[in-house]
Amino acid sequence: MGREVFDAFQCARDVFHQADQALDFPLSKLCFEGPEEDLRLTHNTQPAILTVSIALLRSLQEKGVRPDYVAGHSLGEYTALVCAGSMTLEQAVKVVRNRGLYMQEAVPVGKGAMAAILGLEAGVVIEICKANCESGMVAPANFNSPEQTVIAGEAEAVRRASVTAKQRGAKRVIPLAVSAPFHCELMAPARDRLARDLHNLNLKDLQTPLVSNVDAVEVREGRSALDSLVRQVCAPVRWVEIVRYLVTAGVGRFVEIGPGKVLCGLVRKIEPACQTFNVENTREIEALASAKSNATM
Repeated sequence: MGREVFDAFQCARDVFHQADQALDFPLSKLCFEGPEEDLRLTHNTQPAILTVSIALLRSLQEKGVRPDYVAGHSLGEYTALVCAGSMTLEQAVKVVRNRGLYMQEAVPVGKGAMAAILGLEAGVVIEICKANCESGMVAPANFNSPEQTVIAGEAEAVRRASVTAKQRGAKRVIPLAVSAPFHCELMAPARDRLARDLHNLNLKDLQTPLVSNVDAVEVREGRSALDSLVRQVCAPVRWVEIVRYLVTAGVGRFVEIGPGKVLCGLVRKIEPACQTFNVENTREIEALASAKSNATM
């Protein structure tokens, strides 16, 4: 993961070297060589995705591509804040490594679960979660598209809510292979530990406005960005509202930076008229740069 951009751009190599030094750990070797089972550990996955994303971002910036707004889905909000100049790469890679560790340790293995519910409106999913709270904690974790909402919570409550969703007409209910139930109140211990780390950082005011996960509104002050990162741990990701806010603000072109194309697909489901581009390799960097496009990332 990330080897191609590392080989192609000096600025990308600098990013990987800075991440290795900040963590005092050869993250770049883990990204390039594995082993895969170590890379899949949350406390390694999160800084690895962040580092690859920033390497791609710096390569795009070197080509003159700049965003008008930034946004990120969960972990991606850290990449967005680095892009906006509020947080340094070194700060971000350290805090997200701890974030992954705190999240993993917050809930014993097997106690929590997550599931994606497809084909039901968000309001119906909220009702379903409330109706199954007697079985344990369960709540929406990601509002991904008008017909895709992810739920998280205690395993039995998530299972019962999934059954109810099928009964209410969901097209599909997909249990997610995750290491912990993210973006719900079970993550409160992780939130509290992460808050201490974040409050030791000096986040600068943003050079580019961020539309935050927790409130789906513009954030321009460093202290507001920090508060959003803390609350984000237990709060649902409001991706539908974020995309619609950006479109209302005049954005018609979105760039997804980093491994995968999931967000591009979600944007098209939310606002089909928008253009989407994903950048995860050198070919896509060159293609976007040649288009001379300023785009939301």
